[in-house]
Order: sequence, then structure tokens, then C-alpha cells
Amino acid sequence: MKIIKSTSLYDGDDEKRNYYIGFEGDKIAYVGLEKPLQNDAEIIAEDVVVTPAFIDSHSHIGMVRAGEPEDEDESNEHMDPVFPLVNSMHSIYMDDMSFTESVESGVLYSVVLPGSGNVVGGKSVFIRNYEDNVEKAYIKDMGIKMALGYNPRSTNDWKGDRPSTRMGAMAILRDNLLKAKKTQNLINRDKKDIDEVDPVTEVFMDIISKKYKVMAHLHKEDDAVLLIQLSREFGLDAIANHCMDIYHRKIFSFLNLSNIPIIYGPLDCFPYKVELKHESWKNVKPLIDSGAKFSLMSDHPVILQRNMFYTLRHLLRFGLSKPKAISKITKESADIVGVDDLGQIKPGFKASFVIWNGDPFSLTSYPIMSIAEGKIVYEE
Repeated sequence: MKIIKSTSLYDGDDEKRNYYIGFEGDKIAYVGLEKPLQNDAEIIAEDVVVTPAFIDSHSHIGMVRAGEPEDEDESNEHMDPVFPLVNSMHSIYMDDMSFTESVESGVLYSVVLPGSGNVVGGKSVFIRNYEDNVEKAYIKDMGIKMALGYNPRSTNDWKGDRPSTRMGAMAILRDNLLKAKKTQNLINRDKKDIDEVDPVTEVFMDIISKKYKVMAHLHKEDDAVLLIQLSREFGLDAIANHCMDIYHRKIFSFLNLSNIPIIYGPLDCFPYKVELKHESWKNVKPLIDSGAKFSLMSDHPVILQRNMFYTLRHLLRFGLSKPKAISKITKESADIVGVDDLGQIKPGFKASFVIWNGDPFSLTSYPIMSIAEGKIVYEE
């Protein structure tokens, strides 16, 4: 067993003092005040601060790559406004230098999505940042990216029949969902065989059956309401992504009452378009006050994934404790994206954590070691 002796442990829920963490293989075996009495116990770090590995719930890392020109950006496929067969995994390069910087900063996992230029952009995936190829990096499919608001109607120069209005984008979504619903009804009545269904409709059937979550890009309050209505009509398992122009508590509360969690952010970015005219870090206050379930994102490269931790300062300013702030990029991220063995430092969870030379919330502190599923993947 390998052991870490902490002066402070942020376990994803709370902060504990002078705890030992023991792990064997890729799993955490022990967390407690007493040092495990095992003959093979090896202390690999002591008198340090420990946090769970960070999880970025929404990014384009590996698709929009550091050091490459803009025309190498692979985050949006231009061929069709509705193409759920696109898989972000197929445009990720693990040699993107941003992965290395993220691992050094404690961000060991990412949800990588297609961009928001299409009404339906494709499949998002949950990956390990520290692996050297996409097969080893892949953990699970996350959901299907959809986009509401300005972005999908701003790409009229791309191929395909594209909406020029928000109502046009919504009509395209409803057309595909209604087709999938009717097709499923025919299959249920033995009027149609699944092998007769085209692949795109089959993906929409999987969305309606909740095999896939809907990762919905939106910023404005009315687009949040449209997502709620769409989810209610078709029984979608939806997650609201961004929500940066929402500035009233009642809209966050409406999402919460509709069982739609939020992947919020990116904080500290420039409001570069009209639909972000109410964007402000101060909107964190009504978000927190609403009680809505949320995690944070980088939207890398909109803000660099390696800097995601620093956005937690806004949560502290509006009353969250340090442990609860860290939870927004660990435990709650894992919960929202549907991963049940990451985000916490507790027995049975993956041995993925970050070792710091001091309190992470101090500007003089930094990670000195990153451990990913039992393996040291970065050490100062």
C-alpha cells in the first residue's frame, strides 16, 4: 500500500486535518487518522495538502490545439447542421501540449464536446487527460451536443440547410425528435424493425430513451426556458451548459425544479457577443442562492483548462466554503457527468488526486504531484 500523510485533506465533501490516504493499485483502500499498519506500507508524500483530481465538465481540449493555426480547429464539423454521428473522440489529438499543462495543474479528466455552430454537433466523451492515445484516454460516452441561441444561427455560410432564427433551430430539433418518437412507436407496435431505421434517427431514439444525455449549449434566460420545455415534451435527460447570461435567481431555480443540472461557465471570459450582454461573475450569486445543482467548466481554450481552479474564488466570495467550492470541479462534476468512482477521496474510489505544497487557495501554492488511478503522472 502507498500512503500519503496530509496536513489538510479536501475529500470532495469536507476538509479533514492530519489524515492518511492509502491506495493499492488504482483504488483508494484507506482514509483515516491512524497510519495503516501494513508491512509493505510506503509513504510517498507527507505534510502536504491533498485534493481529488479535478474534472473539467466541458471543454474542447485536443480538438482546438495549442500551437496550431485557427484553420486546424476541429471543434465544429461544417457538413450538416444536424449530425449526431459526429464523435468528438475522432478529432482529439493527445499530443496537444495543453493536456500536459492540465495534468501539471491537477486537471486529470475532461468532458470533450463538439462546438456549438451546429444545432446538433455530435457526441461528447469523458476522457483521461494523462494518456498518450485516444484509446487509453477514453472512459465513456457522455452525451449529444445540442445548441440553442445565437451560435447555430450564425453559421449560414456552412454547408446544409441552416436556421437563421432561434425558432428555426428549435423546429429542426423538434422535427428530428418527433420523427424518432414516431419511429419508436412503430417499432413498439411491430410495424417497423430497428434495422430499417436510419442511423441519425436511431441516435435521436437513444436520446429520447435517455441512453444519451443532452448537452445543451445556451446562454440566455429564454433559451433556458426553451430547453425546459423541450425536455418536458420529449422526456430528455438534459444538462444546461454555460448559462452565462442568466442573471435572475428564478431561472436557475426553474432549471433546478425541472431536474436539469448546470455545467456553468466559463467564468473570467470576455462577453464577446450580444447574447452575453448580462454576463458577469456576479451572476454566481443568484446561481448559488437558487440551490441549483452545478459544476464548473473551462470551455478550453476559452479559458485555459489549467486555470479553471482559479475561478473558484468567485464561489468563495458569495459564501461557499473551500470544500464546497472544490466540490464543483470534483464530486459534483463527477455526479453530473455520471461517473461514480471519481471526484472523492474515499475508500473504493479511484486513486486520482492532487498533492499540493500548501493550501490550493493561496497564490503561492501549486501541485507538486498528480496521481491518476494509482500512478504518478506528474511530479515536480
